[in-house]
Amino acid sequence: MKTKQCPLPYNPKDLIQLAHGGGGKLTHELISTMFYPAFSNPILNEQHDGAIFDCKEGRMAYTTDSFVVDPIFFNGGDIGDLAVNGTVNDLTCCGATPLFLTAAFIIEEGFPMSDLQRIVESMKKASQKAGVAIVTGDTKVVDKGKCDKIFINTSGIGIIDPNIHIHSDRIEEGDSIIISGKIGQHGICILSTRESLGFETDVASDTASLNHMIQSLSESVPIHFMRDPTRGGLSSTLNEIADSASVRIELDEESLPIGESVLSACELLGLDPLYIANEGLMLIFVPKKHAEKTVELLKQFPEGKDACIIGKVTAKNTDGAVLLNTLYGGQRIIEMLRGEQLPRIC
Repeated sequence: MKTKQCPLPYNPKDLIQLAHGGGGKLTHELISTMFYPAFSNPILNEQHDGAIFDCKEGRMAYTTDSFVVDPIFFNGGDIGDLAVNGTVNDLTCCGATPLFLTAAFIIEEGFPMSDLQRIVESMKKASQKAGVAIVTGDTKVVDKGKCDKIFINTSGIGIIDPNIHIHSDRIEEGDSIIISGKIGQHGICILSTRESLGFETDVASDTASLNHMIQSLSESVPIHFMRDPTRGGLSSTLNEIADSASVRIELDEESLPIGESVLSACELLGLDPLYIANEGLMLIFVPKKHAEKTVELLKQFPEGKDACIIGKVTAKNTDGAVLLNTLYGGQRIIEMLRGEQLPRIC
């Protein structure tokens, strides 16, 4: 796949901004103009959530992610299960069955041992639920003030069944787009907890590993593509997909699953739920004739009980655009997140 370059190269005097880690336009530009050219290779250039490569036993997927969420404990989870679930889901997006994880910890001097134990136990439970093993790791301690409590990096590896091929090139005109649950839960939970807004009593993070649900689905439905809409939310993820696959995507506003508490919080704070981060959702592209069956199968799992069809692919071989059919009969362009809506979301 040819790497798309940002039209405006970076000036040597430019500085990294918080928005470079926000999953939106600046993140996309940074990856496209700096990291992809520097580290370019056939595996990286596939632009998956993980690396897919051949081995004697077939294809494998490998991925890595770092977690710096603030606060480290929140309603519905903590930095520990977030680190496990996030990496498991990235492997799942590649069509892989996750097998092993690594875990590396950067811990601030003075961090309570009891809090570390709580995080480790959370990671243990999450890995057992996902059916993966944490097989190696690393620990570093830095001076007080040189790290905010604790940061965690997890890497993962998995095997891909020879009959599964998940790639943006497989997206076809007419494909239905399905989301596995309600959007915006994680982002609103973190924002509310961090700023003591009070919404945390109603909104819990959706952090969860989705590999068992997706593996079951893949045995019955031909999945063309998947992606978990984390940083940058639904909008930024769909824009990345539309750009990568050169397709036009249309969403139906009335079909978007948004909880009342999340919607109320967004209206109060002036936020758009389309840009709010998620940590336990999957976007799934399937042929239209399999859409209803896909939703039915997802609803058999707790993580997919709110699954629904939210849109479709309306054109292929285009420049790539995401459009929203509004409740009032109009249509508006949904762009990638600009700037940083909420730093340290995961």
